[in-house]
Amino acid sequence: MAITSKDLQRLFDLIAEDIAAHRDHLCELDGAIGDGDHGLAMDAGCEAAAKAVAALDPGQAAPTAAFNAAAKAFLNAVGASSGPLYATAFMRAGAAVKDRPDLGDEEFVRAFAAMAAGIQERGKAEPGQKTMVDAWKPAADAALDALASGASLQQCFGLAEQAALQGCEATRDMTAAKGRASRLGDRVIGHIDPGAASAAIIIASFTRFIHHHDR
Repeated sequence: MAITSKDLQRLFDLIAEDIAAHRDHLCELDGAIGDGDHGLAMDAGCEAAAKAVAALDPGQAAPTAAFNAAAKAFLNAVGASSGPLYATAFMRAGAAVKDRPDLGDEEFVRAFAAMAAGIQERGKAEPGQKTMVDAWKPAADAALDALASGASLQQCFGLAEQAALQGCEATRDMTAAKGRASRLGDRVIGHIDPGAASAAIIIASFTRFIHHHDR
């Protein structure tokens, strides 16, 4: 069943809902190793993205337009580090599905993987550096591997969510190579990276979206 721009409006609504529900927890995680505002920034960015996508006419706007609207709105709402990263992610997703009026399973997984690649390239981060890449990269790899093996879209995203949660949890035992947390040395060990935590929430939103969409 193809995914349309109207469906993407629902996806961005779900992401905004799920991030809002975890906003305070994300701020707590960030308070331990950062400046404590990650939940507020992600909430503002995801809400702005959802509103921008909702304002489009789904009958006229292609999926690329939805991702591009989300990118611009997120960047305008969030000046902090997560702003350019998620703006790049959504722009890359839009570019990956250019000229498509709607998205089949393969296009949707490729858009998702393009988001992860965009975040990694823009942030110049590798797995193991205690960043959101520790959730995004394994999730994208899991989804692409599952797609290649003939798995359903639900299975692809179920595996992506699992990989993201494992990646997020693994940041607890890492020191940080990037951002404010990198100045704290070994003191960040024992704390989950807030960027990886918010990434895992967003990836779980994708899974929830697919679950409802495929019913």
